[in-house]
Amino acid sequence: MLSIAVIGAGHLGKIHLKCLQGLPNHYKIVGFCDTDAELAAKVEAELGVKSFSNLDELVQAVDVVDIVTPTISHFEIASLALRKGKHVFIEKPITTTPQEAQKLLALANEAGVKTQVGHVERFNPAFLSVQDKISNPMFIETHRLAMFNPRGLDVPVILDLMIHDLDLILSVVNSPVRKISASGVAIISETPDIANARLEFYNGCVANITASRISMANLRKSRFFQKDAYIAVDFLEKESEIIRMNDVTPTTNEDPFAMIIDLGPGKQKHIQIEKPNIEPINAIQTELSRFHDAIVNDTPTAVPFIDGYNALEVAYQIMDEIKSATR
Repeated sequence: MLSIAVIGAGHLGKIHLKCLQGLPNHYKIVGFCDTDAELAAKVEAELGVKSFSNLDELVQAVDVVDIVTPTISHFEIASLALRKGKHVFIEKPITTTPQEAQKLLALANEAGVKTQVGHVERFNPAFLSVQDKISNPMFIETHRLAMFNPRGLDVPVILDLMIHDLDLILSVVNSPVRKISASGVAIISETPDIANARLEFYNGCVANITASRISMANLRKSRFFQKDAYIAVDFLEKESEIIRMNDVTPTTNEDPFAMIIDLGPGKQKHIQIEKPNIEPINAIQTELSRFHDAIVNDTPTAVPFIDGYNALEVAYQIMDEIKSATR
C-alpha cells in the first residue's frame, strides 16, 4: 500500500479524496493540505482526513503526492515533491507554461519516480471501449461544449476544455503536428471563451477541434475516421459506436438484414454497426488506481509527464495562432 497526500481540497480535490478512500487496498491517505484554513477544516470534518498546514511536512511523510490545486501552483508544488523523490500525480494542465513543464520533466527524470497527468478522458469508459479499435485515423472531429460556469475563467477555453481533446488526439495519432490554424473569441472573459483549431499532421491526418464554455447545452463528442471505419465517442453520455465497411462475402449475401451498398460495377461493401458494451466506471478512481499499479509494478504510467507537456505545447501554439489572427 502506498501512502499519499492530496494537495488542494477544492471541488476536484474533494473528489480525489473520496476516490482515494474508495481504494483502501491501494492507498493510505496520510492527509491533505489547502491554503484556505476554513475550507480545510470543513473537509477534515466531512471526510475524516487529517488536514496539514505545513506542505513540506506532509510531502515528506508520503510516497505519492496528488496535486489538485489551481494550475498556477502546479510547478512549485510538483518541484518540491520531485526534489524529495516522491511519485507525482498532477491534474491537467500539467503546468501554466510549456517551459515549466520542461523543467518538471527534467526533475522527474533526475528523481527516477513515476509521474502522471490527470487527463481523465483517457479513462472515460466510452473511450476505453474503442481505444484499441482506433488505428491510423486520418480525420478527427471533436466538439467539447459546456454551459457557462464561473469556475475556470482564469484560463482560456483552450487550457480549460480543449486540452482534453488535444491530449486524446495526440495519443491516437502517431505523427508530429505539421501545421496549426486557429480562431477564437473572448465573450465573457478576457481570454477566448470559444475556439476552433485545425491540426494537420505529417502523416496526412487532420483534426478539427471546437471548444466552448458559453454553450446552451453540454456536449462532448469525438469522431474518428479511418480506412473502412468510423468511430464515434460520446464522453458525456458514455456511449460509443463503430461503423465498419467490410467486403461482401457469400455469408453476407445470405443475410436478409445485411446492409450492403453498391460502389459501382462489381463493387459492394457491407456496413456493420457495433455498439460496445460499456461498463460504468469512475474515471478519476480508475486513473488513480492505474497510477498505483504503475508504481508498484514499475511499469509505464498511462499519461506520463511528457504527454502532459505535448498537449500543453500544442495548446500554446493554438493560443499564439489566435493572438496572431486578432492583431
